[in-house]
Amino acid sequence: MGEAARKQAAPATYADLEAVPEHLVAEILSDVLHTFPRPGPAHTELASLLGADLIGPFHRGRGGPGGWRILDEPELHVGRDVLVPDLAGWRLERMPALPETAYFTLAPDWVCEVLSPSTAVHDRARKMPVYARAGVGWLWLIDPLARSLEVFHLGPRTLWELEQVFAGDDILVRAAPFDAIELDLSALWPKRPGDVA
Repeated sequence: MGEAARKQAAPATYADLEAVPEHLVAEILSDVLHTFPRPGPAHTELASLLGADLIGPFHRGRGGPGGWRILDEPELHVGRDVLVPDLAGWRLERMPALPETAYFTLAPDWVCEVLSPSTAVHDRARKMPVYARAGVGWLWLIDPLARSLEVFHLGPRTLWELEQVFAGDDILVRAAPFDAIELDLSALWPKRPGDVA
């Protein structure tokens, strides 16, 4: 299923976003309300497994350096834009305590978007520029169908630079900014017929 962008005469407001049914993910970008079906099981499992792999060593400091706060689907308010990345992380020195609001106004240091056929263009064409303007330092795009991970770093002039690409046979990888540990990408990919268990 694809995206629904609601064109209205007036800019979309937070009240418009709150009126969206709970079975949809809603975002406001450039004053337009965009809605998507909730992620499917393979997308949700990949995001959950990746979060689990990173939270232990980076959020909790178990088997890794700690120093991060990593969260699933936080609601980010970046100026007038409202985004919901699949995962986001803040260095503890920048966000030592959680905000008391239901959303975050401090831009993360890292975001991860899990691409799907219905969100890939939205994530790349609409959300990546907003993350760059907000000063997010690192961006991961993971495509479970292509079995690839693209790692972007925010460069000079607020432009994304492709830092690393892992695909296919790249199984154990060290992906910045979490390169202190090795990630097993093969454990994240959805199983295909014929895959060895």
